[in-house]
Amino acid sequence: MSSGGARRVLEAWRLGVVRYGDALKLQERLVADRKAGRVGDLVLSLQHPPTYTLGKRREKAERNLLAPESELRALGAELHRTERGGDVTFHGPRQAVLYPILSLRPLGLGARRYVEGLESAMIQVAALHGVTARPGDPGETGVWVGDRKIGAIGVRISSGTTWHGLAFNIDPDLGWYDHIVPCGIAGKEVTSLRREVGDGVELPADEIIHDQLVRSLGTSLGFTDVEFKDDSECGGMIGAAATTQS
Repeated sequence: MSSGGARRVLEAWRLGVVRYGDALKLQERLVADRKAGRVGDLVLSLQHPPTYTLGKRREKAERNLLAPESELRALGAELHRTERGGDVTFHGPRQAVLYPILSLRPLGLGARRYVEGLESAMIQVAALHGVTARPGDPGETGVWVGDRKIGAIGVRISSGTTWHGLAFNIDPDLGWYDHIVPCGIAGKEVTSLRREVGDGVELPADEIIHDQLVRSLGTSLGFTDVEFKDDSECGGMIGAAATTQS
């Protein structure tokens, strides 16, 4: 970022807890709006109720689901089949989810550099709390602490516009991961910021970590400013999108 460059603002919507299907419909609507120039670059910052999602390589992702859908629903989780990249993953309470809706070309970013920006944001936030994280080795998506995965990435880019995004584990119930092979990588553990900082370290509220993640994302992708909007300021977008045909 150069001090003399143009001001680039990332608008961040703090949406709280949102069901996956509603968030997906909102993303679809906003991607269309971004392509048409009706909205600028923005990111949705939220959490989901317990949810498993499968990536677009459906057959492979289904093999990495270790329990039938009926069992997952009995446990209180939803299952969604999506068109994002990546394999099978879990979303749930106390996990920070960011869905950036960005036009990459004006930012001078290609797909690889964009994904590296998502990785960098999670690595920066881990470092703020004394945890050393790294990008995955070849064949390992996401962000890792040693051999333990702390953050997942699954993106889709449509005509240069991004959606889907990242999930960073603050302190979710890691037992939910017992029902899948996370991201299709067998024999590796999933971890969280809470687990990695240790019992003697106090973490700030989840909302603060969400905002740290958003700011780190903005920095990683070359934005000069982040402007936050709370749910009440977003014009009932979740409810409106939920009633819109996708």
